[in-house]
Amino acid sequence: MIESEHSRGKTRTVGVKVLAAVLAVAAAGGAVWFGLAGDTASGDDLGDSCRGSLAVEEARTFFAGAELEARGHTGEWVGYDTEWCSVTARGQDSGPTLRLQIRPAAAHRASGAAEEASATPVGYGWNGSFVGRRRPEAAVLVDCAALPGKGLLVLTEAMAEVEDLTQEQLLQVARLATETARNTAGRFHCEGALGTRPSEVDLSEWREVPPARASGTCKGAVNAATLTRLGVTAVSEKPAGRALTEACALKRGEKALAELTAYYGPSAEQEMYLDGRYPGSVEGATTRTLTCKGALGTAYVKLIRPSGGKDGRRDLGPADVQELLGSFAAASTARHGCPV
Repeated sequence: MIESEHSRGKTRTVGVKVLAAVLAVAAAGGAVWFGLAGDTASGDDLGDSCRGSLAVEEARTFFAGAELEARGHTGEWVGYDTEWCSVTARGQDSGPTLRLQIRPAAAHRASGAAEEASATPVGYGWNGSFVGRRRPEAAVLVDCAALPGKGLLVLTEAMAEVEDLTQEQLLQVARLATETARNTAGRFHCEGALGTRPSEVDLSEWREVPPARASGTCKGAVNAATLTRLGVTAVSEKPAGRALTEACALKRGEKALAELTAYYGPSAEQEMYLDGRYPGSVEGATTRTLTCKGALGTAYVKLIRPSGGKDGRRDLGPADVQELLGSFAAASTARHGCPV
């Protein structure tokens, strides 16, 4: 992504936000993985893991047919019940681990892939995100009117470095999320439409192109006349879709002009909570909220102007900020099926 002076400054505040989230989880009693009462299953009993929600075949494929062992427990995360599971190959203590979280109170905050702005969409009809750098992660959100927050959030992660995994294993991380979500949606009688089983994952990096060639998250974010007037020479984008967090950056010459991010459902709740608790971390930001349907709930859209230039900012007046924020919000929420 385009790095601005604000981005480098914001990096210093991200640690504060992460720490705040960790402390909030710890205070809620959900931060402890070990030492809680749980269950263990292996072999033919794997179908009973995670209260019957574990996508067993997806896990078996990830481990190439090895005999598996699953452990799990139910606890609290920010005051709401959450189910945790882990799956390993029996007898391979040094091998990778699959981790799974099922949150039947989806709209009450996010973590992992759900809040990652560099994620790509899971696609295949899902509201979801996939992160293919460092350790692969996936997040899927399903409409579920009967649950708190009207949604079910499933998070998966492989505890291994991406370069140590095959393409098939990376795909299984996404499939573990979607197929576990399918199983869990049935258990909770969720009414939301479910996508299909992914056949590939998108590992695209940030793409910097002239604005006229934008085809991803920057497509439709700014009209041609405004781009010309503001002197935008390049945009940095990710593939467009229905990721739970998505971003677009505008660049003028060698300098970042504006960074735009849209957060949905639990991702929006997380970002709004942290911004409210640590307002200094969003100095120079302008935000807008919009209403979406079902578990997507509130869309929280943010524009950040990098420091520098006239009056400490780079030549964006209030009207420019509102126009950019509005056009990006309209394009992003349209992809997510939010009402106009």
